Amino acid sequence: MKATAEKIDTNRVELEVELEPERLSKVMDQAYRRLVRKANIPGFRPGKAPRPVFESFYGKQALYEDAVEKLIPEAYLEAIKDTGIHPVSQPEVDVVQLEEGKPVIFKAKVDVKPEVVLGDYKNFQLEKEVARVYDEDVAEELENLRNRYAKLVTVDEGAVEMGDIITIDYEGTIEGEPFEGGSATDRSVEVGKGFVAKDFDDHLVGMTIGETREIPLAIPEDFPKPDVAGKEALIKVTLKGIKRKELAPLDDEFAKDVSEHESLEALRGETRNRLQEAAEKKVENDLRNAAIDQAVANAQLEIPQSMVEARLDSLMEEALRPVLEQGMTKEDFLRLTNQTEESMRADMQPRAEKALRRELVIDRIAEEEELEVSEQEVEAELEKMAGFYRIESARLKEILDQNDELDSIRAVIRRDKAVDILIENAEISEVAEKGENTENGGSKPEK
Repeated sequence: MKATAEKIDTNRVELEVELEPERLSKVMDQAYRRLVRKANIPGFRPGKAPRPVFESFYGKQALYEDAVEKLIPEAYLEAIKDTGIHPVSQPEVDVVQLEEGKPVIFKAKVDVKPEVVLGDYKNFQLEKEVARVYDEDVAEELENLRNRYAKLVTVDEGAVEMGDIITIDYEGTIEGEPFEGGSATDRSVEVGKGFVAKDFDDHLVGMTIGETREIPLAIPEDFPKPDVAGKEALIKVTLKGIKRKELAPLDDEFAKDVSEHESLEALRGETRNRLQEAAEKKVENDLRNAAIDQAVANAQLEIPQSMVEARLDSLMEEALRPVLEQGMTKEDFLRLTNQTEESMRADMQPRAEKALRRELVIDRIAEEEELEVSEQEVEAELEKMAGFYRIESARLKEILDQNDELDSIRAVIRRDKAVDILIENAEISEVAEKGENTENGGSKPEK
């Protein structure tokens, strides 16, 4: 086989492939043996008609078509390997010559992985924030914990307050006419969470059980129903029940009930440590992202649209998977969110392009640094993943291997190692948040 690759555009090449006549003859014979078993030719049992008879009855073209389906894909993959190109799209194949006794010649145009011209990536000036946890952060986390373990008690007398869980019936009208999606019975609402709009929740405060109020509402412009979006509605609300959170005192008994700690002070300390660990991870992640952004800004590359479209396909599938798993169709989801597939893809395109740029630049740095990933590093990563998914690492490896996903794990490890090089070679200065009280546990700076 002979294969050549000619660059015909920035990220597009044309392969020209020539195959020996013998390869065509071989796959033609295989095609005949496969097709003749199903052939219905008078005077011959299935599979017994000689090839000349088969060809005179069905035509030689039937063999050519079947042979091409096997021969061209095989030869294309060989040509990719021989020429060293990295396709990122499906090829456009043009068969130039296909005749027994002569070389098979075909051409294939395909988008390839873009060339990345690296700029400086070893002399970055980076700023790293000090990871700090404030007393207010700890207090807020403990208050969230109180709310999470709060008891709901029924309120028989009194009025609705912010934070109450209420049960309502409501009926919405526009110019006196009901509208689709504007009515419900026994709807549970947490007041203050913006059931429809913040102003609407404000009108619920002060209601008593059995009371009915008519509340004006400007329907948001992004409401899922385009025929009512942006219009003025009147919502008739009847209050049927009130439940209120009863928060436990923040003391040692509370700490014992919600954790393994024997005192509130121990729970507070554990909370601070957990928040500190999360803050440090965020700071480190922000630093790494800043380094990647600088490397991308210093590099030159053009991403073929076919590559962007493929990434958009993946992002769309990822976004729609939870919806489909709940039994909703894609069309229903798009209608309810007032979107089209085209508008959804357009919204995702900047994210797709940014992700591709980052991956391509970091991969190029990994090549420049000749980074490799050992099997021990793969095993260590699988151990971490297995702990997260609560599965044996050997079983996880088996699953990933069956789905051809182990290479993606290697790619992630390799990229992490490339970013390590950016960080190791950068000049990093620590910065505190403006106005920050630098004593541990101090107050947050005013925004």
